[in-house]
Amino acid sequence: MSQHSHAGARTTYYIVFGALLVFTVTTVFAAFQDLGVFNAPVALAIATIKAILVVLFFMHVKDSSRLTKITVTAGIFWLCILLGLTMTDFITRPWY
Repeated sequence: MSQHSHAGARTTYYIVFGALLVFTVTTVFAAFQDLGVFNAPVALAIATIKAILVVLFFMHVKDSSRLTKITVTAGIFWLCILLGLTMTDFITRPWY
C-alpha cells in the first residue's frame, strides 16, 4: 500500500486542525459572554466557519472535481431555501 499525499498535505491538516481548536476555544469563550441578542449569531458564525474548514479540507472538496463542488453548492443552496421557508413560517406566526 503506497502513500498518495502532497508535500504540504500533512502541514495543511495540522494548520486546519489548529484553526478548528482555536475556533472551539472561541466558541466556549463566546458562550460565557453576555452578548445579548448576538449570542446565537456569533455561535452560528463560528460554527459555520468550522463547518467550512471541515468540508473544504477534511472532506477534500477544495481539491475535488467541479461536479463535487457544484453538488456541495447545490446542497447548501437547498438548505438555505429550507431554512428560509421555515423562518418565514416562524416569523409570521402570532405568538400570544
